[in-house]
Amino acid sequence: MLIDTHCHLTYEIDAMAGIDGVIARAKSAGVGVIICPTADPEDIPSAINICEKYDNVFATIGIHPEHADRKASDFITDEILSHPRVLGVGEIGLDYHGDDIKPRAAQIALFEAQLEMARRAKLPVAIHTRDAEEDTAEILTRYSDIGGVMHCFTSGWELAKKMLDRGFFFSASGILTFKNAAEIRETFSKIPLDRLVVETDSPYCAPVPYRGKVCEPAFVVETAKVLAEIKNIPFDKLSDIMLENVQRLYPKIKI
Repeated sequence: MLIDTHCHLTYEIDAMAGIDGVIARAKSAGVGVIICPTADPEDIPSAINICEKYDNVFATIGIHPEHADRKASDFITDEILSHPRVLGVGEIGLDYHGDDIKPRAAQIALFEAQLEMARRAKLPVAIHTRDAEEDTAEILTRYSDIGGVMHCFTSGWELAKKMLDRGFFFSASGILTFKNAAEIRETFSKIPLDRLVVETDSPYCAPVPYRGKVCEPAFVVETAKVLAEIKNIPFDKLSDIMLENVQRLYPKIKI
């Protein structure tokens, strides 16, 4: 059984033909568990509701840096983080890519506020970093008691080494399957198997052969196939290892 460790079920629900169909297709493909993160703070209640409705869906709760004008404590409470189906704090982090970004100081303040929440709740974090590797690594070094996963990891080996030393996991998305992703595949070839998980980041980053389509959890199988090839191990063995890794990454998960 595979686990899609990062799927935005609260996004593009109509485009994915409804959650019932998404989950059914995932199960048919061998994807038995889905972890739904939040990025937009307004989606937090929906994520909780989805988790309570479907017994194979869990959540991580966080606010993406594109919403750095919001205050984390207005949306994320101790009660939410203690919910039995909330596994971690995420997706949180820094994003300095493009012209239409929130001020860096505001992003850092939001990031650190949510790291403090994770520390108090003793939960792992799911990290988003884009064109912000130096600041991300420096901040996480100051929170050395917090573990987690580098979500949709596309950075280079330099950051990977730093976060390996910090005990972090690394999540492979559909980007791993892209023809122009040779450098990313090389990085994942160096990361130890016991630090790897897979995700779709649905509805984004659909893997080959589904590029251009709305991504959904069933597609994580294609990413896992490529990862198995990179690691030169049978697919079934990779699936077993991924399951063990998710249970170590998110100790609250009940499968």
